[in-house]
Amino acid sequence: MSGSAHRPKPDLSTPEARRAGAILSIDLSAVVSNWKTCATQSQTAECAAVVKAASYGVGAERAAPALKNAGCKTFFVATIGEGIHLREVLGDGPAIHIFNGLMDGAERDFIEYDLIPVLNSLDEIDAWRAFCTGVGEPLPCDIHVDTGMSRLGLPPDEVQRVMDDGERLTHLNLNVLMSHLAIAEAPDKPMNKAQLDMFEKFGKLFPAARLSLANSSGIFLGPEFHYDVLRPGAALYGVNPTPGRPNPMAQVVRLQAKILQLRTIDTPQSVGYGATYRAQGPTRIATVAVGYADGLSRHLSNAGVAYIGDHEAPIAGRVSMDLITLDVSGVPEELSRPGMLVDLIGPNNPVDVVAEKAGTIGYEVLTSLGARYHRVYL
Repeated sequence: MSGSAHRPKPDLSTPEARRAGAILSIDLSAVVSNWKTCATQSQTAECAAVVKAASYGVGAERAAPALKNAGCKTFFVATIGEGIHLREVLGDGPAIHIFNGLMDGAERDFIEYDLIPVLNSLDEIDAWRAFCTGVGEPLPCDIHVDTGMSRLGLPPDEVQRVMDDGERLTHLNLNVLMSHLAIAEAPDKPMNKAQLDMFEKFGKLFPAARLSLANSSGIFLGPEFHYDVLRPGAALYGVNPTPGRPNPMAQVVRLQAKILQLRTIDTPQSVGYGATYRAQGPTRIATVAVGYADGLSRHLSNAGVAYIGDHEAPIAGRVSMDLITLDVSGVPEELSRPGMLVDLIGPNNPVDVVAEKAGTIGYEVLTSLGARYHRVYL
């Protein structure tokens, strides 16, 4: 579902909106709706929210409180700095887990800001145990076991070493045992079942811990992947967790940029840097106030499209730092005048479509959203 039919519209009459070259609208009700959609996939698991990387570019300082008000009690971020900022935003109460674990010398930050480290190695387990012993209190932590990503987390031999040394987990208050699926967006891949089987085996070694395996796409693999804690991330912000099937998520972002200038050209004139686009006949070109400095990928050069209403306007030439040029020959002139808005991400070109044309994924499109946009939270 697109979630665009009845979306509220931003106020474009403010001085900030009038001055801006582009408007980024962020629908917080869609973020909450997506969290609830994920939560209802399980009858028993708690649905957390991953709000790392500024809530995938949409702004954690606005998205996280909306999720908290909707009932979310558990949040995950990547870094200690993100955790500190999120604690300042959310206040006391919600649990905040740090995926990247400990940083040498930063252990006290976890106490001061009430954060929970995800311990990713034997060294981190030993360091956290030593710290807890020193303060005389078994502080909460998570343990990440690697079931196939070969990235963060304890590989099977290190998990066995933990179990062989009964002292290693003393003075630890183990909250969540987690792992991460490598290819959950492809439900037919046998690796999903292999990771599930390995995680099931590891989970039995830590009976006191809550178990968490399912990311956004993992939630839609079925109840056997749900365990105790769901960890949706990109799906909260509109990225399709079920590629190849209809998107069950509402669209969260809409990016609209202003037309600065229009001109009509004819062959053999070229457009933009490198003269990579040449008009094949009388062509109306709109110059629009957005570029790669705003996070619009250069890979969309001569490949991406914008929309003016329901009219498609291809990107003509290269994406430059501050500008793009569109072929608006097929758009009625009354809809393509200076000051009017074009959709770069919107109802007709959701984030996954933009990503596909750029040869990337929706995650990168969202996290690249620039700082120069006038942001409007709906």
